[in-house]
Amino acid sequence: MTKFLKTASLAVIVGLMAMNSADAADKLRVAMLVKSLGNGFFEACKEGGLEAANELGNVELIYTGPTAATAEGQIELMNALIAQKVDAIAISANDPNALVPVAKRAAERGIKVISFDSGIASGRLLQLNPSNASLIGQKQVQMALDAVGKEGGEVAILSATAQATNQNIWIAEMKKELAKPEFSSLKLVSTVYGDDQADKSYREAQGLFKSFPNLKAIIAPTSVGIVAAAKAVADQGLIGKVFVTGLGLPSEMKGHVQSGATKSFAIWNPVDLGYTATYAAVQFTKGQLTGKAGEKVPVGRMGTLTIDEKGEAAMAEPFTFDKDNVLKYAKYF
Repeated sequence: MTKFLKTASLAVIVGLMAMNSADAADKLRVAMLVKSLGNGFFEACKEGGLEAANELGNVELIYTGPTAATAEGQIELMNALIAQKVDAIAISANDPNALVPVAKRAAERGIKVISFDSGIASGRLLQLNPSNASLIGQKQVQMALDAVGKEGGEVAILSATAQATNQNIWIAEMKKELAKPEFSSLKLVSTVYGDDQADKSYREAQGLFKSFPNLKAIIAPTSVGIVAAAKAVADQGLIGKVFVTGLGLPSEMKGHVQSGATKSFAIWNPVDLGYTATYAAVQFTKGQLTGKAGEKVPVGRMGTLTIDEKGEAAMAEPFTFDKDNVLKYAKYF
């Protein structure tokens, strides 16, 4: 069953229900509020959320997001979800601080709020990180070095929004790695922001080519940015001269790996992430978890999460894709 609710023309809330014989009114309603609609990464998260909802039974998954990746759009949708009196909200935030007041307002109404992928600074019970931040940073820098060779060269970072929590954490970790002796041959020359918009990310990549004619690699820790950067490399005839790496989806990156614009990239399984976030959100509605350090959160086939002293938990390590395996995984996400 699918429900459509218009919210100030910002987005469409799509209610995706786990099918069983119970009436809709008896279902536990869990909202997955993503950064923006039309993003392949979050579409895959939705599939995982549906899987968890069906597995748990008697759960309705409401999948929604603004049309553009803005905090304002998410705040408006959060208010709409509060008005609907949903049971839980799992959000990937466009801004770590701007969403705090509305998240606290939801909690005051008895709604269990968790963040996933990109976190909220406070006002949530759990931040579900798709992986360990230091491993994500190290992985991306290592892939850049592997692409350009031991002689190294100039590299740039093409991020999403300047306020995105996860992006900024990963960029900080990448800078730590670049300061290490083993990566001394790489020189970070610029960090630019495409706001998770394909056209803007494409233009930012083109700007990097003009500003830094000796650029060797672009690291894009965003599934939108990495595709746009790889396309820009191909369109400008720079394959073999500038390499693109970062975080992306096999289905969207397979052509760029085959063309040589990208040698390797990484990602965690977004289906697993959506599954884990939805499963965890439901666990908090049962009233036995408070988000305290050391608590164990059962998440079905993904095992058990352990909440740390920051109120966070990590799902899995990032997985590397290249020409040897990208076509295999492109069939799935």
